[in-house]
Amino acid sequence: MSTYGAEVKRVTTHTLQEMKHRGEKIAMLTAYDFSLAKLVDGGGIDVILVGDSASNVMAGHETTLPITLDQMIYHASSVIRAVKRALVVVDLPFGSYQGNSSEALRSAIRIMKESGAHAVKLEGGAEIQESVSRILSAGIPVMGHLGLTPQSIYKFGTYTVRAKEEAEAQKLKDDALLLQEIGCFGLVLEKIPSALAQEVSQQLHIPTIGIGAGGHTDGQVLVLQDMLGINKDFHPRFLRRYADLHDIIKGAVSQYVQDVRDRDFPNEKEQY
Repeated sequence: MSTYGAEVKRVTTHTLQEMKHRGEKIAMLTAYDFSLAKLVDGGGIDVILVGDSASNVMAGHETTLPITLDQMIYHASSVIRAVKRALVVVDLPFGSYQGNSSEALRSAIRIMKESGAHAVKLEGGAEIQESVSRILSAGIPVMGHLGLTPQSIYKFGTYTVRAKEEAEAQKLKDDALLLQEIGCFGLVLEKIPSALAQEVSQQLHIPTIGIGAGGHTDGQVLVLQDMLGINKDFHPRFLRRYADLHDIIKGAVSQYVQDVRDRDFPNEKEQY
């Protein structure tokens, strides 16, 4: 059931800031298409992330690296057409912003103009400072992303918890403060120790959104297909499944196949 009525008030970056100040948790989920985005938005979600996880979930790639800017714009456009309330944040894909701030700005402008999205998200800290600043200078809201950064998977070589050692934890804290200082409106913290996420969240005045970062961040995000139980091959500790659509959908398809073969579908009431 929807948590909002006929008069829908848009969630903005300012809304998220106010939620942090009030101590109200922020709920964020991914979506990549019109139909599911409409359901997610209708359920009262605060933020929809059009993540580069579409590379895995929608296209079946092993990593997030193959997805292109054009493909991200396609997914974001589909989501935007469905959304009436949530803030829609879109990942800049690998190769569209690293090492070239001019390219980063062009990529962000394309996403905003061609999809109608509300903000973009970039992975990394000091190493992408110039790109973040350049995008912000154009008036485009930016969300940061620290901790496990899937676009750097070949650098790290593993999806295990990040920032467990003191040096990496200190860099993460420094990067978080830097991203806040240059103007990011929020920050995703992925797969880091809960105590570190709590420390960072308390130090920042911008909201933090955790995934595998414990319960002390200002909000949480999950991949929609994971939490709905559509994908049953992914079993991280931080994932809670709220449904088992894998078996429901598979069962429905099997029943349809059987009904067609048995000449049970369509029946007399289901034809003209």
